[in-house]
Amino acid sequence: MLDGMNTTNNSEAGFGNRKSTLRLNQTTLKNTIHCNGVGLHSGADITLTMKPAAANSGVTFIRTDVEEGKGEIKARYDLVSDTRLCTKITNEYDVSIGTVEHLMAAVAGCGLDNVDIELDGPEVPVMDGSSEPFVFLIECAGLLDQHTARQVVVVKKEVSVKIGDSVASLKPADDYTISLAIDFENKAIGKQEKYISVSAASFKNDISRARTFGSVQDVEMLRQMGLARGASLDNAVGLDGDRVMNEEGLRFDDEFVRHKILDCIGDLSLAGATLMGQFIGYKGGHALNNALLRELFADESNWELVNAAEFTPAPALLQAAD
Repeated sequence: MLDGMNTTNNSEAGFGNRKSTLRLNQTTLKNTIHCNGVGLHSGADITLTMKPAAANSGVTFIRTDVEEGKGEIKARYDLVSDTRLCTKITNEYDVSIGTVEHLMAAVAGCGLDNVDIELDGPEVPVMDGSSEPFVFLIECAGLLDQHTARQVVVVKKEVSVKIGDSVASLKPADDYTISLAIDFENKAIGKQEKYISVSAASFKNDISRARTFGSVQDVEMLRQMGLARGASLDNAVGLDGDRVMNEEGLRFDDEFVRHKILDCIGDLSLAGATLMGQFIGYKGGHALNNALLRELFADESNWELVNAAEFTPAPALLQAAD
């Protein structure tokens, strides 16, 4: 998101206590639901519709404003085509959907597995710059148990990637956790770090409300690049030097690192299933997150796809937990 322009808190037990926090069956929406909003980068007025989908179909984006049969784009890491200040996915017909990460974070955070997402424009609307409006929509539509086993991607071996001074890794673990540190020269942000055990409750309460952010000094340059055309203080935390411009201030003292975790959850959800592993990142972003997934799936010995009900931590992990 715009936060890319400047380059143990544990609120709930994680998936280690998996019977109480990890859904064992796949879900879809009970009802269709709609919203309207502006595209952060395109500036376009966009209508979004979320519809129930069949078990094992995953998350599918559908552009309704292009030729019929060419607008379907699966939410997959290998279809990511651009990571400049957002995550964009593109299909074989060169049709794209941009800024998918906030919505994908809400889908993953709420435990929604199968959904069709229709859009009449090139980008997911930014809403208030966080995932909270999408969580609200999903909760209003409701979740339907599809009585089909849910699958999880179990990290079997540690994988790491590095871009410049940014680094990220995934390690085997008996739950899904994220530990992230950021370091900005801007004093309004500075150095922040946070750990979260990812669950529906921790995502909704601790992460979903954190907004994207950026420097107003960079907006004109970005608009000349065709980006940030819809950016405003209604959908981002604006920084003027070291000053937060939003009249209401920040939602959290560490809202910046919380939003980076939000982006991370959205980007990693493009794995296609819930991860079982420990993510550790420093000065991360969309490009790094996608590179990490590509590294994970580059070697089949790095991971395993299993039914959630059958997931059992490796003996070494159980011993470490003791």
